[in-house]
Amino acid sequence: MFGILNRGHKIKGTVVLMTKNVFDFNEFVSSTRGGIAGAAGGIFGAATDIVGGIVDGATAIFSRNIAIQLISATKTDGLGNGKIGKRTFLEKHLPSLPNLGDRQDAFNVYFEWDESFGIPGAFYIKNFMQSEFFLVSLTLEDIPNHGTIHFVCNSWVYNAKCYKRDRIFFVNKTYLPNETPTSLVKYRKEELENLRGDGKGERKEYDRIYDYDVYNDLGNPDKNKSLARPVLGGSSDFPYPRRGRTGRKSTRTDRNCEIPTNDTYIPRDENFGHLKSSDFLTYSIKALTQNVLPTFQKAFGFNNEFDTFEDVRGLFEGGVYLPTDVISKISPIPVLKEIFRTDGEQVLKFPPPHVIRVSKSAWMTDEEFGREMLAGVNPCLIQRLQEFPPKSNLDVTRYGDQTSTITKEHLEINLGGLTVEQALKGNRLFILDHHDAFIPYLERINDLPTAKCYATRTILFLKDDGTLKPLAIELSLPNPGGNGANSRVILPAEQGAENTIWLLAKAYVVVNDSCYHQLMSHWLNTHAVMEPFVIATNRHLSVLHPIYKLLLPHYRDTMNINGLARQSLINAGGVIERSFLPGEFAVEMSSAVYKNWVFTDQALPADLIKRGLATEDPSAPHGLRLVIEDYPYAVDGLEIWDTIQTWVKEYVSLYYPTNDAVKKDTELQAWWKEAVEKGHGDLKDKAWWPKLNTPQDLIHTCSIIIWIASALHAAVNFGQYPYGGFILNRPTITRRLLPEPGTKDYDELSSNYQKAYLRTVTGKVEALVDLSVIEILSRHASDEVYLGQRDNPNWTDDIKALQAFKKFGQKLKVIEDKIMERNKDSSLRNRNGPVQMPYTLLLPTCEDEGLTFRGIPNSISI
Repeated sequence: MFGILNRGHKIKGTVVLMTKNVFDFNEFVSSTRGGIAGAAGGIFGAATDIVGGIVDGATAIFSRNIAIQLISATKTDGLGNGKIGKRTFLEKHLPSLPNLGDRQDAFNVYFEWDESFGIPGAFYIKNFMQSEFFLVSLTLEDIPNHGTIHFVCNSWVYNAKCYKRDRIFFVNKTYLPNETPTSLVKYRKEELENLRGDGKGERKEYDRIYDYDVYNDLGNPDKNKSLARPVLGGSSDFPYPRRGRTGRKSTRTDRNCEIPTNDTYIPRDENFGHLKSSDFLTYSIKALTQNVLPTFQKAFGFNNEFDTFEDVRGLFEGGVYLPTDVISKISPIPVLKEIFRTDGEQVLKFPPPHVIRVSKSAWMTDEEFGREMLAGVNPCLIQRLQEFPPKSNLDVTRYGDQTSTITKEHLEINLGGLTVEQALKGNRLFILDHHDAFIPYLERINDLPTAKCYATRTILFLKDDGTLKPLAIELSLPNPGGNGANSRVILPAEQGAENTIWLLAKAYVVVNDSCYHQLMSHWLNTHAVMEPFVIATNRHLSVLHPIYKLLLPHYRDTMNINGLARQSLINAGGVIERSFLPGEFAVEMSSAVYKNWVFTDQALPADLIKRGLATEDPSAPHGLRLVIEDYPYAVDGLEIWDTIQTWVKEYVSLYYPTNDAVKKDTELQAWWKEAVEKGHGDLKDKAWWPKLNTPQDLIHTCSIIIWIASALHAAVNFGQYPYGGFILNRPTITRRLLPEPGTKDYDELSSNYQKAYLRTVTGKVEALVDLSVIEILSRHASDEVYLGQRDNPNWTDDIKALQAFKKFGQKLKVIEDKIMERNKDSSLRNRNGPVQMPYTLLLPTCEDEGLTFRGIPNSISI
C-alpha cells in the first residue's frame, strides 16, 4: 500500500501550487459547493482508479490526484542512480479554501523515510488530473541531520500521460556538472535531454521543448500576396537571431513560410497564464489588435486629421468621441477598460504623457529636441562627430557617393565663433545619423500610399551649459539608379515659413528615430537577440548549474512576449507595419542592422567608447571619462552596469576559481557554443565572440546578457508612452515631403504652421493605434520583479551567493538615491530639460504598477 498509510517515520512536506485559471477554479468550486461532485471528475479527470472517489472542496481536487516520489541525493540503487522513494499523495489543503488573492494553494504531504534512503535531492511528480496546474515549490521539513530542504519549481505540470518521462524537480542546491552527486547524474542528464527534444514534429501546448527556428512566421501569403514577407535568418541577405521552433506546417503558397496562428507554441514554462498581470498584457494586446483597432479605421477613416495641437492634447484632456459600435467593441472586454477610459460615456481618454504634464509646448524647443537624444526613449544612438563632412558606409558601387552635403558654412554661423575644426578637436560636435539605415529602403517606403520621408543626418553642438544645440539637419532622397543622394540642408529658423520647415525637419528626424528605436534599439537589440540565449540556456544548463540560477530571472516571459509580438505587433499587417513609417519593410530593415550587431559592444562601456562618447581613463568613475558629462543615460547606466558586473564577478568566483574550471565545464561550453553557432548562427564566424576560456570571459558574457535583459531594455521601453504618447513629440509616420515654394502647401507653412505640421505627421487613426499599444507596452506589471530582487528567496541554498546578492540589492538602493539627488541638481540641465521631466528610467525599483516611468525589471517581460 502507499507510504501515506505506513505509520513509520515520516518527513513532512508542503506543496505550493496554483490552479490553471482563477475563473475556472471559481467556477469549479461553486459547482462542488452545490454538491455536483461529478463535475470534479469531468473537469479534472480525477484518478478514480487509484483514489476510489472524490469528496468536496479543494482537498478532493488535488490531494489524491497528485503523486510525489522523492529521489535520494546520497544513496543509490543497484545501478548507481539515486534511490526512488514510495509514491505518496497530497493531503490536507492549507487553508481549507484557496487563497484567491495570489492564487497560491498549499497542501501537506508526508513521506515515509529511514536512514537508508539518505538526503532527498530531487522528486518525481505525477498529475492524474486532466487539467494542468502550476507547481510553485515543495519544502521538506526536519530532515534528520539536515533540516529544511527547498525545491523551487515554477513549472506547469500536465497530466502524466503527456510526458514520456515523469516530471522531475531538483533541490535548490548548486552543482557544476563534474561535482554532481553520482546519484543525480543520470537524472540531470535526462532532464536536459527532455528539454532539447529530438527536433521533430509540431509542438503541443504541454511541451517544454526548446529548439531553434528562423523568422519564417511573420507573413501570411495564403491570405494575400501582399502579406508575404522574406524569411529572416539562415541567409546572408537576411541574417537574424533565431526564435523558438514550433514545428507548424508551411503555407501552401510558400513552403519556406510557416502558417501563422493566434496561438503560437512557447515552451510551457515560458508562457503566461499563472500571473494576473501577464494575463492582462496578453489578452489586452490580443483584444486590442483583433477587436478594437480594426474598428478605428471605420470610425475615423472619414476624418483622419487633427486640425490643431489642441486637438491632439484633447486625447488626454477632454477625450475623443467614440461611435457606439466602437464602444460596444471595448466595453465587454475587462482587460481593455484599464486602457480605454470611457467612464461609461462615448469618449476615449488617454492618460497625459509626462512630456506635456508641466509644459504643453516645451517639446518644440531645440534644447528638448537635443536632450531627448541623451535622456529620451532612444538615448543610445547619438555619436560624437569624428570626421567632416560625415561619410556613409553604404556600398559605393550600389548606392553611389552618399557623403553628406552639409558644409562648414552651414555649421559655423551657429558655432559661436568656433571653426568646424576647432569644434571637432574640442569634442563639441555630435551626430544623430539615420542616413545609412533608411537610404536602401527609401524608394520602396515612399512608394507606399501613406508614407513620404527622408533619410536624415542631424549635427549638434555641445554648448558650455552642457546642452546640445542642433545646427543642421540633412534630408536626403536617393537618386534613381544608385547615383548618390538628392539632399537638402535645413538650418534653424525662428519665424515665417523657414521656422515651420525647421520644425518639420525635426519631425522627419524624430520619425526616423522612432522607427529605428522601435525596430532596432528596442525589438532587435533586446527582444530578438535575447531569445537565443534563453533557448540555449534551457537546452544545456541544468537547473542545478550556477549560471542557470544566475541568468534565469533575466529570461522570465521573454519568449512569450516575443511570440506575442510575432502574432500581433511585427507580423505582416500588424501594429508596427500599420503605424510606423517603414510599413511592410519594417522588420526587414532590422535584419540589415543585425548584420553589424556585435555582442561585446552591447556592454555599456564598449558602446559609449564605440560611439565616441567616452574614453578610457582609470582615474575617472567606472574607468571612463564621458565626453558629455551630463548624459543621463550614460551616467546612471554606468553605475548600474558596474554594479551588475560586480555582482556577477562575486557570484561566478564562488564556482570558477580557475581557467580550467571554466574550460572543463561541459554544460557551460555546450551552452555557449550553441548560443553562438545556432542561436546567432548567421554571425557565428565573427571574431568578436568571447571564447569562455577564463572566469573573466564568463563574467563579462553574463554581465552583457543581464544588462541587455534588464537595464538596456528598461531604458528603451518604459519611456515609450511618457515621451511618445504625445504624438507631436514622437511622430511615427510622415505622410508628405516638404512643400515646394509657390504651392498652396508652402503658403500654409506661414499662415497655419500647426495644420502644416499635422498634415505631415501621424494621422488620427495611426495615433490612436500608437497610443493604445505603447501605453500597454510602457506599463509595469503588479507582480514585476526588479533588478536586485528574486521571486523566491530560496532560489539557492548557497549562503555566500545569497550574501553577494543581498549586497547587490543594497548597492542598487544607493544608486537609486544618487539618481534622485542628481535629478534635483539644477546645473544638470539634461536631467529635466525644458519639459521638466526628470530622468528616472534607470531608477532600479518601482513600488507602483502602470505608467511609472521608472524601474528596471529583471527581464524583457513586455
